[in-house]
Amino acid sequence: MNSNVEVTELQPADWQRLRSLRLESLADSPHAYGASHEVESELSQDAWLERMAKAKYFAASIDDNDCAIMSVEELDGDFGANIWLGGCWVNPDVRGTGVMKAMIDFIDSVAFDRGWQCQGLGVWHDNHPAIAAYERLGFEAKGDLQESSRKPGLFFQRMIRHTKIGV
Repeated sequence: MNSNVEVTELQPADWQRLRSLRLESLADSPHAYGASHEVESELSQDAWLERMAKAKYFAASIDDNDCAIMSVEELDGDFGANIWLGGCWVNPDVRGTGVMKAMIDFIDSVAFDRGWQCQGLGVWHDNHPAIAAYERLGFEAKGDLQESSRKPGLFFQRMIRHTKIGV
């Protein structure tokens, strides 16, 4: 477990940090996302700022080096989820060291004040390492597989976790 993880909520002034982390995630794990590095690398500053206006973005760093990212979108989702976690990625050099747990713990720490009671996410049904990691964090598979609207023919599993208030 890595105790040096610092999680922060990105602000509009951090749009280049968001861009860098997102592009790094797409380059490292293109199979894991509905988007492509080629398309997102061409997005303008205004496009990144527009994304930040629609969702919250969180970054994790170790010794001031960014190593993970996720988005949080508020919604009325399946199985009671009122936030949807997206674009979850941890740099391969620090996977398995507690970085994603630190991010989920951070989400839990701000959840009560924001009304975030139930977290949902989607993961490709054949991404077994990610599914196992989410299960260790308390997520449970729910419902039937869903076909991707961005990548027809590919299916994702919805996973749900109730927020642990007071972490």
